[in-house]
Amino acid sequence: MKNNYRLLSKYAIHIAFSIAWLSTLGSLYFSQILKLVPCELCWFQRILMYPLVILFTVALVRKDKNVAYYALPMSTIGAGIATYQYLLQMTPLKETTPFQCNLSTPCSEIQFSLLGFITIPFLSFAAFATISILMIILIKSKVK
Repeated sequence: MKNNYRLLSKYAIHIAFSIAWLSTLGSLYFSQILKLVPCELCWFQRILMYPLVILFTVALVRKDKNVAYYALPMSTIGAGIATYQYLLQMTPLKETTPFQCNLSTPCSEIQFSLLGFITIPFLSFAAFATISILMIILIKSKVK
């Protein structure tokens, strides 16, 4: 277990960069290839994910582990937005929410589904949450 933690802390930035890069490419695939129109909450998630690719690239080049302090707020906010959108899609929250997306692409609309529960906000949450966990591991490994 200790070796796994050490390995994760050593390659946390590499893994986080890969996740952010794949998430960016995935979102572009959904919108540019599959022609799915992103809703407002999707745009907020993109605004938080796309810069992470640049942050992690610079951190890898400079070997800067302080990137965790910049990336963690962005990834936790992104995970929160993705969670909210997923709840809009999968629960009755859409009837009671004060936040309204535009009529052309409602935030509660499920445009992609896999296995009945994996939607685009679910994938976004998984990416942001994993990046957040990696950044916490990176911060804790620096403290020791």
